[in-house]
Amino acid sequence: MTPWRPLPGDPPPPRRLHDSLDRITRSLGGPGADALSTIFTRWDDIVGPALAAAARPLSLSRGTLTIACDQPAWAVQLTYLESDLKRRIDTVAGPGTVTRIRVTVRPK
Repeated sequence: MTPWRPLPGDPPPPRRLHDSLDRITRSLGGPGADALSTIFTRWDDIVGPALAAAARPLSLSRGTLTIACDQPAWAVQLTYLESDLKRRIDTVAGPGTVTRIRVTVRPK
């Protein structure tokens, strides 16, 4: 029996979803899919439960993590915590994943 081979003109074989997401996030200026997923899924671990209840990550593009928070007071607090947050993110998602943090007030 001859092993299966695609015929000329057949579409390429399917790719793993992870590989496709990784390629797409990098082309949009983001980190790899693993780093992005880690930041969004482990947000509570990174910032702690109190801050996670008031602030959430919105996007990560070209090293800038945009965080939305409920009230201006939280925005000020996050601004003061920027270097600490970057260090914590480096620990879980890899060094240099986040180089800048932008905070916006956006009530839930």
